[in-house]
Amino acid sequence: MSATAEKTLPEDSEAALFGPEVILPSQFNEPANAKNIDRGERRLMLAVLEEAVATFQRHVDAKGRHGQRVFQEAEEWIQSSDTSWPFAFENICHALDIEPEFLRRGLERWKREQLQVANGARVYRFPFRRVNGRRSSVTLRSQGMRAAS
Repeated sequence: MSATAEKTLPEDSEAALFGPEVILPSQFNEPANAKNIDRGERRLMLAVLEEAVATFQRHVDAKGRHGQRVFQEAEEWIQSSDTSWPFAFENICHALDIEPEFLRRGLERWKREQLQVANGARVYRFPFRRVNGRRSSVTLRSQGMRAAS
């Protein structure tokens, strides 16, 4: 066997292979059973829950079929008590230490308030609006005044 074909490990790499691992102070002080939100699975579960709540809120008063269907799917998922799959609402809530019934009641109360607003209560509108044609032009709706910025 030639010298070029034979590979040997230098002594330093053997020491590095069996040497101590470096531990950061934040890793040392952290309890072994602490649940980190940085773990990939928990971050994904949080993203799924956030998207479901955002969809629920975004389409609560949808007029079109697509918006109504998306809202209904989100609402059914939130109201479901199914725990047979990892990304079921209740499993995600338990993994994130959120009480599922508390979140459901809060979303239901929010939905009722939004539907009351949509069915006749006064909707607050921002008093300023842009006027077409000039970017720096702003009008005050209630006073009928025009101010240049």
